[in-house]
Amino acid sequence: MNKTEHQFSGWQRGSAGVLEEILPLLPANIRRLVISLDLKLKEKVEEVRIRQGKPLSLSLAEGDILISREGRPARQDSDAYLVTPADMESLINLLSGSSLYALEEELRSGFITLPGGHRAGITGKAVLDGGKVKTLKYLSCCNIRVSREIYGAASEVLPQIINKKCGGIYHTLLLSPPRCGKTTILRDLIRQISSGAPAYGLPGLTVGLVDERSEIAGCCRGIPQRDVGIRTDVLDGCPKAEGMMMLLRSMGPQVIATDEIGRREDADALEEVLNAGVKILTTAHGSSLAELAERPVFSNLIRTKTFERIIILGRSRGVGTIEDIIDGKSLRSLGVKK
Repeated sequence: MNKTEHQFSGWQRGSAGVLEEILPLLPANIRRLVISLDLKLKEKVEEVRIRQGKPLSLSLAEGDILISREGRPARQDSDAYLVTPADMESLINLLSGSSLYALEEELRSGFITLPGGHRAGITGKAVLDGGKVKTLKYLSCCNIRVSREIYGAASEVLPQIINKKCGGIYHTLLLSPPRCGKTTILRDLIRQISSGAPAYGLPGLTVGLVDERSEIAGCCRGIPQRDVGIRTDVLDGCPKAEGMMMLLRSMGPQVIATDEIGRREDADALEEVLNAGVKILTTAHGSSLAELAERPVFSNLIRTKTFERIIILGRSRGVGTIEDIIDGKSLRSLGVKK
């Protein structure tokens, strides 16, 4: 097993203890089934999918499985536990603290951020106001995405984004489809950049993190519950564009990091950060540079060569595989050691 394969095998091991963090948010029947699961299976769970009237399912790296009424992988569909209306009602009450009104803003985005950086995606009937989604009602499906903190997850990426000439990092974009580990890698990059990586000749840098959805640092009352390094200042729950400007004006960061750029105002804020001489570390959804260039928000960022390194992640050799490294100035592949 080579070094890269060894690193990515760690993604599969994970920690069953992380799954335990979401247990208080599950309806009693579903909680009982999850508790009954084999320990090795618990360590692999990436998502818990709860759909009213449908089988309870878990998403693993190798695919989805249905859970039986005994709390084991179902041998056939008919053996699976079917989620009841009472389960769904209990789930929504637990997720919202029995106050769905308090979550109206989050429901507009289709997800709820949970303690520890976990996230519950929710679907139902959209309530419109002026043609825009105001909230959701008749909630019927929920996907709880399990967040895992994996030390060393970014160790293959970090050397690729260090600028040895200036003793800092390149302006970097992590690009990948969902469930390919970009948020986990981003968190570990922030940790290593903030605390310093002597093995790569990188001193600790002051990092400003805009954690709009509380997924990266997993703050509770403003205090990060995940390790994002000793020199990281976190703006929790703050819109990315506004947060980047706030950090730029008040905290003197050397690096500004954020997750999932997607709006025009985000791109405009990135350009302000760039012009201020601060390094950028961010992520986006996508599977290729060509795909990214088709999106209006990114076409100008690519044309103006905002990013010096574009790291494309996938799952070809496990979650977090570096599929390609693009030089953002020449837009040429730098290649990847397989």
